[in-house]
Parts: sequence; structure tokens; C-alpha cells
Amino acid sequence: MRRLPPLSSLRVFEAAARLRSFKEAAKELAVTPTAVSHQIRGLEAHIGVRLFERRARQVILTPSGETLYPVLRDGFDNFAREIAALARNQARPVVTITATHAFTAKWLVPRVSRFQASNPGINLRLLASDDVLPLNPGMVDLAVRYGRGVYPGFISTTLVADRFAPVMHPRLNVSRPEELRRVPLINFAWRNPDPAHPTWQSWFREAGLTPFEPASVLDFSDESHAIQAMVAGHGAALLSLVLVQEELADGLIIQPFGPVIGGLGYHLVEAPGQTSTALAHAKAWLLAEVHEGDADSQADTPQRQTRL
Repeated sequence: MRRLPPLSSLRVFEAAARLRSFKEAAKELAVTPTAVSHQIRGLEAHIGVRLFERRARQVILTPSGETLYPVLRDGFDNFAREIAALARNQARPVVTITATHAFTAKWLVPRVSRFQASNPGINLRLLASDDVLPLNPGMVDLAVRYGRGVYPGFISTTLVADRFAPVMHPRLNVSRPEELRRVPLINFAWRNPDPAHPTWQSWFREAGLTPFEPASVLDFSDESHAIQAMVAGHGAALLSLVLVQEELADGLIIQPFGPVIGGLGYHLVEAPGQTSTALAHAKAWLLAEVHEGDADSQADTPQRQTRL
């Protein structure tokens, strides 16, 4: 347990040491000079050392006082700064967006800085979850959900239609579909089964290839882990081009061949009747990111909005 002097006496000492005057400290703290002197004497008695030399119309810090003062000054400055920050944050509107772990990490997070730059007065909270979280305005305001876009009772806006193709690290040196036979194939488990979800088998059919026994298989329960394994060069993966577009653009991975096959889509979902200005800015940011960053993936799929 901390054995500290009364906080009031520390506050009085800090003010008197900073102003080098009991009288000025009394004015700042709205007390009498006598009260200041009493607090200082109590603090000195508690510590067992003198903190001030009292002279006519002047007080001077002793070496012990000089040692204690910067510690308290910095502490009170930190208190003031953090309390002010909390007050500012409390006054700012907060928009909470939930999405899957993979979409949050690979699509939302790289774009957050642009939202912050254009909306400095709004706090953004990203809530990653592969479970479908309920939309409760003020708690969870927007959801990016992967599926067919049908969410009864909510407003659904299609952000981007998903597309899949084999992607891999360049060092695997795969340039033709037939060469997939000699590298590990990476799989991940779809959380919610749907016949529209792409698989290696469906891609083989689309490519006109006879299914074959791969060199080995790496199975992951999480899409994000499959992406990490692929980027690390552990095998070829049939992955969402939406989620790996940054790595493709940077040349960290390649998509050496097609075909590109379709999946489902990412949809922006919200409860009806919300009129928050902050929410409107968050939606505008998401839609702008789709138009600016994903124009190629939107070329054949016009955005649609439905209210069910």
C-alpha cells in the first residue's frame, strides 16, 4: 500500500514551488496564505525534511524541495493532460464498425488514417469479430457483413463483390495452373457454409483442370492465418482479391493466372432511422474507399442498396 502525504498538501507544495510564493499559490488555489503555510508545514512534518527556506517576502526551495518539485510538477501536468484528453474524447462522437477479423485487418485498418485525416472530430472504433454481432446504435453502429446482402429489418448497401484467384509468393516460381501440383495448397474453413463459397475444387472445374493430389495441404480455421501463411511463402492459396489487394499492389505476392471466380460480397449494414452526422461521415468514407481503391473490382458489379 502506498504511504503518501495528503494529496492536498502535495498540490499546495507544487503551486508554491512553481510560483515561488505562498501568496501567489494562495491566489491560484483560492485559499489564504496562512492555509498554504499550514499545508506546507504539515507536508514537511510528514516527510521529515524542510522543503522551503522562509525569508522576508520570499520563499526559496531547499535541495530537498528542488528534488521533489519536478516529480510533482510532471505528475500534475500528466494528470491535467490525460483528464483533458478524456474530456475531449467524451465530447467527440464515436462510430463503432464491426467486421470479420480478416476484413478489419486487411481492408479497414490500412484505410483508417484517411478517415482520421478528414474527420478529426470523430472517434472510430473497429470491433473485429467473426460472429454476427447485433446492431445496437451507440454500441455497434455499422457492420460489414459477408454474404448475399439480405438482412431483414436492416438497410444493406453492397460495398464490393468478392473475387477469388490463386495467389502466392513469387519465390514459389509458379507460372502455369499445372504447376500447382508441386506446391502446397492452402485452405481455410468457411465459418458459414454456402454453396457459393469458392473452393479449390470449384476453381479447378472453372479452369478446366482435372482435380489432382497436391504436394501437401495446409488447412487453417481462420482466413487471416491462411493469408499470412501464403504471404510467408508456405503455399498457394485461393483467396479473396479484395483482402490481398495491398500485397498484390506492393508486389509481395502474385496472381500469376486465372480464372478469377466470384464469391459472395461485402455489405454495409445499418439499422434504419439513424440520423447521426458522424455515422453519415463514416458511411461516406467507406463508400469513397470502395470507389477510389476498388474501382477495378466494382466495374462489373454496380453498387446497390436495399431496405428489407
